[in-house]
Amino acid sequence: MSRIAKYPVEIPSGVEVTLSGVDVSVKGPLGTLKQALLPSVSIEKDQGRLQIRATGAADNADAMSGTMRALVANMVTGVSKGFEKKLTLVGVGYKAQAQGAKLNLNLGFSHPIAHEMPNGIKVETPTQTEVVIKGIDKQLVGQVAAEIRAYRSPEPYKGKGVRYADEVVVIKETKKK
Repeated sequence: MSRIAKYPVEIPSGVEVTLSGVDVSVKGPLGTLKQALLPSVSIEKDQGRLQIRATGAADNADAMSGTMRALVANMVTGVSKGFEKKLTLVGVGYKAQAQGAKLNLNLGFSHPIAHEMPNGIKVETPTQTEVVIKGIDKQLVGQVAAEIRAYRSPEPYKGKGVRYADEVVVIKETKKK
């Protein structure tokens, strides 16, 4: 059995989990998320806990039970607390500005970049060089952060670019004559 799937998912107060034969739906104060159930995994609900078990005889049933447990746990956390990623812009003249569901970036190109946010994602800019991406879907928050970082990823000689707030960029030594 998967070591991760052994641990039950605790359901906090204010979060409602609905199980059907084909999917699991989690509703909380921040919103609702739905995930399709895998055929080799079963979910049982009892006394404020969700227990995920591998049911099929497939080779990957154990692995999929751990994956499903992680997905459901992230759904429960997302609808109760939410997720956020922080990005930092490093470079002279690099700045960001949030305008509703759009993020305007100046990253040293000859043109500004306007990145549209998908539904369910909120973006804030506390300062011109900080971007905070918030949402209830962990995968979507991470994907949007990766897309924004990909516009100008940190380069290894000066460290300029868009980086995660906790990212460490190792600076290379320049060539000596």
